[in-house]
Amino acid sequence: MTSGLWELVLEGVWVTIQLLVLSALLATAVSFTVGVARTHRLTFVRFLAGLYTEVFRGTSALVMIFWVFFVLPPAFGWQLVPLWAGTLALGLTYGAYGSEIVRGALAAVDPAQREGGIALSFTPWQRMKLILLPQAVPEMIPPFSNLLIELLKGTALVSIMGMGDLAFSGNLVRLALQESAEIYTYILLIYFVIAFALTRLMRGLEKKLKAGVGKAPVSEPDVELKRPETTNVGGAV
Repeated sequence: MTSGLWELVLEGVWVTIQLLVLSALLATAVSFTVGVARTHRLTFVRFLAGLYTEVFRGTSALVMIFWVFFVLPPAFGWQLVPLWAGTLALGLTYGAYGSEIVRGALAAVDPAQREGGIALSFTPWQRMKLILLPQAVPEMIPPFSNLLIELLKGTALVSIMGMGDLAFSGNLVRLALQESAEIYTYILLIYFVIAFALTRLMRGLEKKLKAGVGKAPVSEPDVELKRPETTNVGGAV
């Protein structure tokens, strides 16, 4: 490829990274807000949070992008630029998946910890901030890492709006060179490199957070082989 075409691909990488960061920030905020709301003591709050989760988990991210970009403008009289439309659609969609991660991690905290906070006369917010979240957040990192990789791959959906992300730029280069195999191999490798970097970053974050609460990251179990004990009469126990 020429330097001009490589520049086009690199611009697409930059757009993809911007979209990934912005939508990940929105998805994180939605995940914690809705996930905590799903553990609320009020039934009405839990119902609204559950309704949001079911609606956005049960709809296609691609259709949601169409809806945000093409349906909202006539309805409200304003137009979102593709970057913000993609951020909104992906952040809300993947935030619904993330809310279940948050809810599950909070539910997995030992009930005795919650009861200890009640015994100390902590308010619900104090129990959440000082007891539950510090223990639950490290357990959220591995599933959040998977969700972040899925979000990275989901950013390619914004190319339907004509947004110059990595997938869209790669397609333009393919049309210019009429070389599908070479171009799409490069694109796959770029996505893999970004995903690998994100995985290592999240792994480091997991180690740091678990060290803060006195835990070690989960690794492959060590299998220890033991010789069978024997009795005095030569039989194995």
